[in-house]
Formats: sequence, structure tokens, C-alpha cells
Amino acid sequence: MTCRSPLFYVGDKRKLIKEIKTYFPQKISRFIEPFVGGGSVFMNTKADGYVLNDINEGVISLHKMLCAYATKRGRFFKDLLSIVRQYNLSCSYEEDTVPEKLKQQFPKTYFAEYNREGYGRLKEFYNSADERNPLMLYVLLIYGFNRILRFNSKGFFNVPVGNVDFNDNVYEALNSYFDVVSKAEVKWENKDFEAFISSLKLNRNDFVYLDPPYLLTFSEYNKIWNGETESRLLSCLDKLNKKHIRFAISNVTHYKGRVNDCFLAWSSKYNIHPIKSNYISYHDNSVKKFSEVLVTNY
Repeated sequence: MTCRSPLFYVGDKRKLIKEIKTYFPQKISRFIEPFVGGGSVFMNTKADGYVLNDINEGVISLHKMLCAYATKRGRFFKDLLSIVRQYNLSCSYEEDTVPEKLKQQFPKTYFAEYNREGYGRLKEFYNSADERNPLMLYVLLIYGFNRILRFNSKGFFNVPVGNVDFNDNVYEALNSYFDVVSKAEVKWENKDFEAFISSLKLNRNDFVYLDPPYLLTFSEYNKIWNGETESRLLSCLDKLNKKHIRFAISNVTHYKGRVNDCFLAWSSKYNIHPIKSNYISYHDNSVKKFSEVLVTNY
């Protein structure tokens, strides 16, 4: 069974991991991820150890917090549900507390209506705290719109309430995560991808998997990516290849009439594996057919 990340990350590879893994090496000493995101790939890949990085400080703070609770699940759910109850948020995992009248009045958005006031108070408290609590951030993520992790220019979490709550899927995803990290040797970093890769003493038994932001698609996490960062990444991978370090990189080559010519030209030097996928836009909820590939140097 495929494990699902409890961060419910946009662009998550959970639905593609079975196909992608068929191209991964059979034996991996250290699994290296410069763009770990929600963590679905490492959660579903067997290795002796994991070195995981993301430039998003919020993402890494959540991963570290969850790892710290991995062997204390009872304490985690007690602490989390304490916040849920304090702010009067719905928790369909435990019981259905949303009034029937509200469901009839707002048949498609009753969770958002029920949680709006408490979510707003929690967000205000989190943003105003001198020392921010990552568990509170996780609760905001679970109840936020499309479960996006977003901060404004002042560093304030600014996602509105979503039509979601703490349900069975969240509970199962958390336990899957705890199952994986409680048995694994995991190291977390919060660096630019190039600085992260340069800091490692890699050997031929290691494996680097990269799922960077895509130039051709649109999401909150792609805003930091441009042609310069793409070229810098490809140059970095060429250096790994010269050192005989195994890598695989996911990317989109065609999307809505646009073409990533830079990546296509670069990838011609390596092995290109087409991946079957459809991109669902959170902006219009329509399925966008596009061309996704996995490129390997082995």
C-alpha cells in the first residue's frame, strides 16, 4: 500500500510513486532529496538512511515536529486534539459536531462555515506569538484552504479557512508517516538545493531524487523558480554525473502549449522515461494533460 504524506502537498507524487519507483535503483544506501516537499517519495522508498531538504522553512519545521512525535503518538494526538478543542474546530475523525441546520444552509461548505471563527483566532494567535508552535501550524494546515502552506511578505501565515477538517484520511496519513520515520534514520536540512547538495559527501551507493518546482505549471511553491534556478540545477546534476552519483529528476516538458526547451535539450544526454500523469489545477479544478518525464543518469 502506498503511504500518503500528512502534509497533503500540492504536486505530491503519491499517485505516481509506483511508476516512478520502477526506475529507482534496487539498492540505495542514502536516499537524498533536495526538494522533499510533503515527503511522499521518501516515505515510499526503501533505503538505509534519508537526507532530506527543502528551502521552505515551514515545511521542514513540520517534518521535524512530526519526527519528534514519531515514537510518542499518544502524546501527539492528545496535544493536537487539545488545540482542536480549544479553538472549537470540527473533528469528524472523532465525531460529527457540525449542526444539521448548518449543513442544510451550506451543503457544500459547512466545514468552512463551522470552523471559520475558531480558525481565524488560531491563525491570529499563531502569527502573533514570539515563538511559533509548529503543531499549531500543522493544525492550520489541516483546516486551511486546499491545505496550502503559505506566508506573506511579513512572514504571517495567510491561508483562509478551508472546507476540510481532521478526518480519517488525516489520521491514517499521520500514522503512516510515524510508521516510516520511527524506523528510519532521517536527517533534515533547510537550504538552497545547491548548497544542500554541495554540503554532502556523496558516494556511488547514494541516490539523489529531485522533484523541483516546474517552470511550466503554476502553484504556490513554483513562485521561487525561474530559468536561472533551472539552469543552476541542471548544471549541478551534470557535476553529480561526472562523479558517478546516481540521480533521477522529475519534470514537466510540455504544458498547455508551452515547452521547457532548456530541460529538453539538457535531458537528451541522459535516459528519459515518460510518466503517465494528469495535472489537476486547484484554480479551476480541471484536468490538464501534460507531458511529465523522469530523467535518470543510470
